[in-house]
Amino acid sequence: MFKYQVNEDLYLRMYTIDDAAPLYHLINESRDHLKEWLAWVDFNTDVEASKEWIKGTLNGVFETGGYPKTLAIIYQEELVGTVGFNEVNRTHRYASIGYWLSEKKQKKGIITDACRAIVTYGFQDIGLNRIEIRAASGNKKSRAIPERLGFQEEGILRQVELINDEFYDHIVYSMLAKDWLKKNG
Repeated sequence: MFKYQVNEDLYLRMYTIDDAAPLYHLINESRDHLKEWLAWVDFNTDVEASKEWIKGTLNGVFETGGYPKTLAIIYQEELVGTVGFNEVNRTHRYASIGYWLSEKKQKKGIITDACRAIVTYGFQDIGLNRIEIRAASGNKKSRAIPERLGFQEEGILRQVELINDEFYDHIVYSMLAKDWLKKNG
């Protein structure tokens, strides 16, 4: 199974079907926190929905030619969130990443470290040239991640996402492989 060690306390790994119940409970305990910015939360209504989502992530490995698109964030041996490639364009070698973290595990640097790891993985192991992060303009916590990692703000996609019957703009951030290598060796 794919595992990407980030630091002593943190690693990323592929989801397994056995993660369905812990994933559902994690989402459920952070439901109000997550649904403010993530439209899919209302569709994850039980363990079976989590299981079906995990099956989809596992199928994504075959679609990409063998690398995982979606990874569980494991902090101190506990599932605490997800980071992954929402979209991968193999022809033009770019991807968009997304992430979320349990409300209880915020402010520990976990999501920043997880995103740094998946960006490095995308450039070094997959051979991507460009990675972008899109975040709702009002989601200051999510926007802080690409800013902290040195991504360049490119612009605004107007009213691109519908969450809780309201349209939100996205701020688009990007990083190129050559710039990442300069910053991170």
